[in-house]
Amino acid sequence: MKESRTQTPAEDLIPYTHMLAYGIGSLTNNMLAAASGGMMIVLNLAYHMNPAWVALLGSIPRLTDALTDPLMGYISDNTRTRWGRRRPFIFVGAIAASVLFILLWQIPSGLSQGWLFAYFLAISLLFYLGYTVFATPWVALGYELTPDYNERVRLMGVQNFIGQSAYLIAPWFIWFMTLPALGDMATGASVLSVLIAIGCVVTGLVPALILRERFADYPKASLKDVDLVARAWHEIKQFIEGFVTTIANRDFLLLGGATFLVFNGFQLIAAFQSYVIIFYLYGGDSSAAAPLLGILGTVTAVGTFAVIAITTFLTPIVGKRNAFFICIGISTLGYASKWFLYSVEFPYLILVSAPLIAFGLGSLFTLMGSMIADVCDLDELKTGKRREGMYGSVFWWVVKLGMALAIAMGGLLLNATGFDVELGSAQSEHTLYLLRVFDVVVPTLTSLLAIGLIWFYSLSEARVRGVRVELEQRRGQF
Repeated sequence: MKESRTQTPAEDLIPYTHMLAYGIGSLTNNMLAAASGGMMIVLNLAYHMNPAWVALLGSIPRLTDALTDPLMGYISDNTRTRWGRRRPFIFVGAIAASVLFILLWQIPSGLSQGWLFAYFLAISLLFYLGYTVFATPWVALGYELTPDYNERVRLMGVQNFIGQSAYLIAPWFIWFMTLPALGDMATGASVLSVLIAIGCVVTGLVPALILRERFADYPKASLKDVDLVARAWHEIKQFIEGFVTTIANRDFLLLGGATFLVFNGFQLIAAFQSYVIIFYLYGGDSSAAAPLLGILGTVTAVGTFAVIAITTFLTPIVGKRNAFFICIGISTLGYASKWFLYSVEFPYLILVSAPLIAFGLGSLFTLMGSMIADVCDLDELKTGKRREGMYGSVFWWVVKLGMALAIAMGGLLLNATGFDVELGSAQSEHTLYLLRVFDVVVPTLTSLLAIGLIWFYSLSEARVRGVRVELEQRRGQF
């Protein structure tokens, strides 16, 4: 579908300092996400917890986001303070989530498996609540920083580019936690959590302190003369109305569904690659496999940096929808190629797939953030309300719901392969075969399904710009 192209007006350009400030916030968002998922393997390898239990600990807290994410989005959309709708929550959430992440990995010694499960679950629930208080307003803030179709892509490209630094570091977590100087992996996780939390506090406060909100004074119905019960009922009805309107938006559903498939197809088998490399390529020797795991993650992260730049450059030329087809198509090819690249004789051959696979997640969150911002404009045209928080929270709830299901299913799939940590290097050939099958087939199929969904997405550049003209005629320039 060919789209008309127009230059971004000077008044719609985001200052570079503000782009950087928003992007630095993504370091907190991505590092907490990467660490909370990537360190879960410690529960299996260091504490010998059953993979199915580990999967439950990864999935149950995320299920609570079904309520906390949309609720936080609604609160953020409807809060009016001298500091704005978003920034106070970003400030408090960055601190709370970081402190709770430290507590999560200070696991008392001598706990039984049941008490270990209970401790980790309780702190996880609090951690993810703090994470939501930071992440939901931060995401929403990005949707409103510019009204321009292409400047939104550049903003999301910058934040995604900066945020990928977290995934450049995350692949080395296992290496760090297994350093002989730290004693054992459990102690390594405890020390690592403190280092991660310090970095997340510093980077998470930057957007709260530097950025200014474009819709901070957007009108809201006054309830000063309404009694407490009526006010509460009004807020409940508004929340339900906003949630229903959001999930009924066809283009938004397509974006959410495609993201669910691409991101969670990857998450479903995220740990499988590590297991294949450790137990298939290196016969169960995690120390020998650690350098390849680190290098593979680094190559993927570096490739993702390049993909973000390519996506940001390509999208204004071909349009957001066509850019999605191109990038996800390349990543699908990368996933499929892994079947031929896992080689015991040449283990480093798997590095060839990494730059191709990087086109998936590298393009996904550059494109989706800018496309949801476009959807928010269309929603305002139809409803007269700005609901970046609600759209952002429901979008990420869908992602995290899928992540919860993926983690739970991942544990079940791992058990289905017959993998047993107690066997060490003595895993069966059938187990090693199934590990490779799931690692290749699952993300390949989900990526193809995502391409099918975006085929029906309808917001072209011309339509988005037309919506903006109508909005500005209605409410005037901001």
